[in-house]
Amino acid sequence: MRRECMVLLILNLAEYFANSKTVPVKDDKTTLDWWQTAVYYQIYPRSFKDSNGDGIGDLKGIEEKAEHFKDLGVDCVWLSPIFKSPMADFGYDISDYNAIDPVYGTMDDFVSLQKKLKSLGIKIIMDFVPNHSSDEHEWFKKSVEKIDPYTDYYIWRDGKCDTNNLRIPPNNWQSLFSNSAWTWNEQRGQYYLHQFDPKQPDLNYRNKELVKEMKNNLRFWLDLGVDGYRVDAVPYLFEDPQFLDETRKPEELAKKEKNTYFQYYHPYTMDLPETYDMISQFRDVLDEYKSKDGKTRVMITEAYTTLENTMRYYGNETKVGAHMSFNFELIERLNDYSNASKFNDAVNNWLDNMPDGKCANWVIGNHDQPRAATRFGSEMVDAMNMLNMLLPGVAFTYMGEEIGMSDTAVRWDQTVDPRGLNAGFEGFSGLSRDPARTPYQWNATANAGFTAASSTPWLPVNPNYWKLNLEVQRKQHCSHYTVYKRLAKLRKTRTVQRGSFEGRPLSEWVYAFTRSLPSEETYLVVMNVGSEEERVDLSSWPTAVKDETWLVHTPSVNSQFSIGQSLKTSGFTMRPKSAMVLCNKKNALVSSSTSSSTSSLSQSSLMFPVAMLAVAFGLGNLLAKQ
Repeated sequence: MRRECMVLLILNLAEYFANSKTVPVKDDKTTLDWWQTAVYYQIYPRSFKDSNGDGIGDLKGIEEKAEHFKDLGVDCVWLSPIFKSPMADFGYDISDYNAIDPVYGTMDDFVSLQKKLKSLGIKIIMDFVPNHSSDEHEWFKKSVEKIDPYTDYYIWRDGKCDTNNLRIPPNNWQSLFSNSAWTWNEQRGQYYLHQFDPKQPDLNYRNKELVKEMKNNLRFWLDLGVDGYRVDAVPYLFEDPQFLDETRKPEELAKKEKNTYFQYYHPYTMDLPETYDMISQFRDVLDEYKSKDGKTRVMITEAYTTLENTMRYYGNETKVGAHMSFNFELIERLNDYSNASKFNDAVNNWLDNMPDGKCANWVIGNHDQPRAATRFGSEMVDAMNMLNMLLPGVAFTYMGEEIGMSDTAVRWDQTVDPRGLNAGFEGFSGLSRDPARTPYQWNATANAGFTAASSTPWLPVNPNYWKLNLEVQRKQHCSHYTVYKRLAKLRKTRTVQRGSFEGRPLSEWVYAFTRSLPSEETYLVVMNVGSEEERVDLSSWPTAVKDETWLVHTPSVNSQFSIGQSLKTSGFTMRPKSAMVLCNKKNALVSSSTSSSTSSLSQSSLMFPVAMLAVAFGLGNLLAKQ
């Protein structure tokens, strides 16, 4: 019986260490750069605000609403592509990297917007699209004609012949938009590679002249004063020079995929070693500017790939990489059915694998993914924003997440996304990105205030705009918007910017984490991710003591608790899908005798496990004697 008790205690200890995650306190003496503490706000320009009544958002519309960013607590705005484009993929097919597309305005409009944002203390980063251009770019036209130096700016290959002596593509590579990644060009008499739409031919990064051109494209906007770049689709920059066929997945897996791209493995068309070197070269361009004025231009890479490969974009001991590589763990690993352990794993998976000394980032949505309110349900909007905004590192917000916008049901006859159109009528609803790109809901007037009442928006406005919009939520005492603003203010505190992190599941459906810093308040986030009421007991939390009380700092809109309410650590009940930020008014067992801000682990996060170990060894000795 005694040995059984000892075994049970040891197993409980093992479970504690397995489920708990601690991230150390940042050195208080180290100055944090602007990009390390920022709230980044992604704008999909076509859908943000239309100023001229053509149904498409534009730069003047963004400038008109610039005060919204200031009010919200945003530090940096990220603009999805606004460059000249035939809009086959709505700006990700660029025909001139150094010009504004007329649908968005003029260069003067961009300069005016930039000045407005700067006057509000808000930085601006651009979308850099290096993998491909438009087939209407002058480079491609000259490459078709084999005019040097543009002849090999793109990936050209001769075709093959099938058993019937008919011309077929050079290999079986597939486009991410489905079907062959090769299109025949009659004028040149060769196939060209496009890993996305046929209107987006892949650039050839084995051509040194092309590399110089792309670096100069970066410099063009840096010279205009932008603060950095989000770099699009980086895993696809290089392809295997032997152009070998890729292996098809086992038939039972392949036949489940409507998009042919996902029917294959892709060792020859993504994540090649040369890609990481090119990212390092791009980073060097940004650092050129910092060397002149001391101001960091941030670079964030987008890579939907394995976690191991994603981490490689941070760079290594010999080569600098991106400042951050987008963290899609909260998007790809979680859904409305995920329990607390799944949330814990998604958070820890990034923190455990991130290289030492690098900055974490958190993302719950973007223009390519279903909105968070759609994936998790409207009741979880505040919980997901709390997770996104208060974990260690920086936060990215996709426009509309601050008011809990959800995806719009876009019919087949309304579909414009090429990925959805390529899937056809039977498959568009699962592949189209249109539902997450519909217009921002400003108010309850016609077209949600996005465009003039007499205009037709480029995508339909969500029918719920009459009740779910910014104007309504700004007037409410408690709304998703007011919750988001409180979270943005919390991000300015030393605790959230520098404090240690500890997270763990409290039960099957309750996930919690703390942010703590010696001599500062401790914040505890508690999320009931389940569909039933949950009794929460914090007595075993390392930074809590029995009978201690916490103050409610920020409750979700569906919480029964209010700001300032006192809760007992020993237990309280939470509604389904509700969440809270609690504040420990006694600074949560922080020792004042040591300089914990520079220690590798906070004392409070070590206190509980050390005490448990002492009890375990003491009990073990006692049992041994008996």
